[in-house]
Amino acid sequence: MATVKKIKLGSQGLEVSAQGLGCLGMSIGSGPPKPEHELIELIHHAINSGITFLDTSDVYGPHTSEILLGKALKGGFRERADLATKFGIIFADGKLEIRGDPAYVRASCEASLKRLDIDCIDLYYQHRIDTTVPIEVTIGELKKLIDEGKIKYIGLSEACASTIRRAHAVHPITAVQLEWSLWSRDVEADIIPTCRELGIGIVAYSPLGQGFFASGPKLVESFTEGDFRKSLPRFQPENLEHNKKLYDRVNEIAAKKGCTPSQLALAWVHHQGDDVCPIPGTTKIAHLNENIKALSVKLTPEEMAELTSIASAEAVKGDRYPSVLFTYKNSDTPPFSSWTPS
Repeated sequence: MATVKKIKLGSQGLEVSAQGLGCLGMSIGSGPPKPEHELIELIHHAINSGITFLDTSDVYGPHTSEILLGKALKGGFRERADLATKFGIIFADGKLEIRGDPAYVRASCEASLKRLDIDCIDLYYQHRIDTTVPIEVTIGELKKLIDEGKIKYIGLSEACASTIRRAHAVHPITAVQLEWSLWSRDVEADIIPTCRELGIGIVAYSPLGQGFFASGPKLVESFTEGDFRKSLPRFQPENLEHNKKLYDRVNEIAAKKGCTPSQLALAWVHHQGDDVCPIPGTTKIAHLNENIKALSVKLTPEEMAELTSIASAEAVKGDRYPSVLFTYKNSDTPPFSSWTPS
C-alpha cells in the first residue's frame, strides 16, 4: 500500500491527506446505500490506510451521511481525521433551494455538530452560493463561528473567481471545492489561477468523472433507480458514444503504464500540484485501495502533456449538470452595500 503523504490545504494551517474520501455515495447518488456496518468498516479502513480527509454534507441523505460519520469516528478515529462538511442546499417538496443567510448558516452548523457528535468542524464549506445574499454576509457569519470555536476553516464549493475574491477579503478561505478531472477542465481558465494567487487550497470532487474513468461507457448499465447520474448530459446516448473515445485513449495509455484507467485519471489530478486534493468517492474497500495506489503512478511531463491534450474541451460532449443554475457559473452575489437584514 502506498504511503499517503500530507499536504497543506490553503494558507491557514490545515494539513490533510493528499487524497481524501468523498462520502456522497454512502447515502445518496448511486442506488440503495450499503449496510451501515460495512460503510463504517470502509471509513475505518480509509483512516488506517492514511486517507484521513473525509468529505460530507448535511444534504447527503439528507443528514444520514453526517450521522454515519459521527458513529464511524468514535473510538479514537476522530482525532485521526480531518472532517469537512457543508451547508447551503435544501431539498424540499422535490425542489432545490440554496440558502446563505446568517440565521441559516448558524442553524446548519449547530445541526451538523449535533449529527456528527463533535465539538468543532475542521473545514466548513458553503456547498452552493446563495445568489440573493452578498457573499460578505455569509462569510461574516462563518467568521463568527470560527471565533466561537465551532469551525476551524472556511471553504467554498462551486464559486466563481469574483465570489472567491470577495469572500477571501472578509476572512481567508482555506479551500475551494470544484469538479476537476480529465473531462471537467473549465475551472483551469479562471478559478484555479485565482485560488493559487490567493493561497487557497483546491479540492477536486468527481476526479474520476462520476465513475466514467473507472468503468467507461458500460457504467450506465449499472445505474440503478435513484442514481442521479442518469440525468447527467454526458451519460446520455447522444453524448456517450463521443465521450467513449476519450475513455479509450485513457485506457490505452493506462495499459502502457501498467495501471488502470481510473488510476491514470486520478494520477493526472494528483500531478496538478501539491495544493490539490482529489476526493474520489467509493463504497468498496477494493476501489479505495485502487485509488490509493494512484498516488504511486508517476507521470512524465510528456505523459501529462499527452493526457492534457487528449482531454481537450472538444473531447467531451454534454454539460456537467442538466442546468448551470447551481454551479459556479451562477454564483455571483449582490453587492454588500445592497444588503438589508430581514
